[in-house]
Amino acid sequence: MKIKNPLFARLLDKLLAHSVSEISIADAFNRKEEFIFLDAREFEEFYVSHVQKAIHVGYKSFDTERLNKIDQSQSLIVYCSIGYRSEKIAAKLSNLGFKNVQNLYGGIFEWYNQEFDVVNSSGITSEIHPYNAVWGVWISGKE
Repeated sequence: MKIKNPLFARLLDKLLAHSVSEISIADAFNRKEEFIFLDAREFEEFYVSHVQKAIHVGYKSFDTERLNKIDQSQSLIVYCSIGYRSEKIAAKLSNLGFKNVQNLYGGIFEWYNQEFDVVNSSGITSEIHPYNAVWGVWISGKE
């Protein structure tokens, strides 16, 4: 999968288990109307910014009640900061019977790095929650 920063690409390759289906940023963007995006970050992160129309499902706060209105045959893309937490949530969703679940490879960091918009309650924003200083180094921003 195409990742802008080769060091980030190497980190993702080693960090992720690749245990669920993965989708590239470009494929997710080009086919975004086919999917429901689920944000597997905590609410503080989601509040700063998220993919437009994404539904917050959380990670530590993950609750299946948030999925009640989603048909199990619906195509889903789960994302977090880089793809680690969303990979775990995607696996849970598959185990719950959701049929077409994919992990966004590189997460919202790479979505933003590849210059796709993120939004908050006011509209398009240039802010991304860095999770913490260690992980925030992988946000290169728009050029």
